[in-house]
Amino acid sequence: MKIDTHRRIDRELCGRPLFVEEGQSRVELETTDRMAADASGLVHGGFIFGAADYAAMIAVNHPHVVLGASDVKFLKPVKVGETVVAHARVQEVKGRKYWVSVSVSKDDVEVFQGMFTCFVLDKHVLG
Repeated sequence: MKIDTHRRIDRELCGRPLFVEEGQSRVELETTDRMAADASGLVHGGFIFGAADYAAMIAVNHPHVVLGASDVKFLKPVKVGETVVAHARVQEVKGRKYWVSVSVSKDDVEVFQGMFTCFVLDKHVLG
């Protein structure tokens, strides 16, 4: 399926799509030294959130989709050099409002879970 949103995203920082189908997606993020929060190699949670957010956006896959809210849990740490995969699925749609569940895992162990509330706008949010 063609990706119709977030076309200029930096895939090194937010992940690369592995799978996109109506209402669902999968994004892989290979973590790097640039993502380290400390000398131990802990990946800053914002990068894990970014991959999850990107997966949610392309699961909705509309040019004017935006994130309105999220309820997330960081379950386990991620270390530089590890690869995570974000699985997103649209759970419910009411008009322009979409609820998208996202689970991020590394080696089949869940490290993050969240529910993202997304909105599809008539025009670009900055327009």
